[in-house]
Amino acid sequence: MSALLPAVAPWSRPPAARLVGASVVALWAAVAVLWPHLVPYAPDVQRPRDRFLPPGGAHWLGTDQFGRDVLSRTLAGARPVLQVAPAATALAVLAGTVLGLLAGGVGGRLDEVVMRVVDAVVVFPALVVAVLFAAMLGHSAPVLVLVVAASLAVLVTRSVRAAALVERNKPYAEAARLRGEPPWSLLIREILPNIRSTVYVEATSRLGDAVFAAATLSFLGLGLPPGSPEWGASVADNRVWLANAPWTVLAPALAVVSLVVGVALVADGSRRTTGGGARARTHRVRPARRRT
Repeated sequence: MSALLPAVAPWSRPPAARLVGASVVALWAAVAVLWPHLVPYAPDVQRPRDRFLPPGGAHWLGTDQFGRDVLSRTLAGARPVLQVAPAATALAVLAGTVLGLLAGGVGGRLDEVVMRVVDAVVVFPALVVAVLFAAMLGHSAPVLVLVVAASLAVLVTRSVRAAALVERNKPYAEAARLRGEPPWSLLIREILPNIRSTVYVEATSRLGDAVFAAATLSFLGLGLPPGSPEWGASVADNRVWLANAPWTVLAPALAVVSLVVGVALVADGSRRTTGGGARARTHRVRPARRRT
């Protein structure tokens, strides 16, 4: 015997804003893959005679202090951003989902321990924690991924735990416990499928945070090595020339803004469609197993 509730598909009738955001994200993803075939000049080649050329002519977005083509560097900078941010987001969502599911689904002392650690970390601003660890561990893409993921995982943990707490007290979870389901089965087969919308919304939301955090750390000199075309590093390299050559800063800065806004539109559209992670779900109660 089964009790069914109507399920709502999270991608039904996507809002126009989400389509715009998804198009922007898809565009930058394509640029990150194809930039070697799109750039008019090698992004790292220096041409001292072409320093600070304004936009136009052979250089559509001008050149920087070393005569490097700004358009080429902006396009090339999409790859390191879209290597670090999605990897950090995936790691943060994975860690946060596991910890949040254990804390909310199991409860008791495990919940207290996990949440005390999370609360202790949340007390400090995420950027401060990221700067601290980046300064200790050095400059490389793997370190940047770990630092950004650690700063975001605590936020995912809190959201997933809240959703798991709601689900563990619903009738279908009670029925699973009464028929003798082990704790791991209750978490993985019962609760996790019913908080997937929360996990999805967290993933899209934290991707924008990861892009901004990675760019910020690179701007502060704690991300990828100096000279990288990564957008945050490009802004840092050229910020002293903002008054005289604003195009050297505006191009990478607008690239960061466009990608963050695009991800935010996707996340907001997903949150509205799924009702903020709480939507109607289908619950099936399996018959009790016979005991011998």
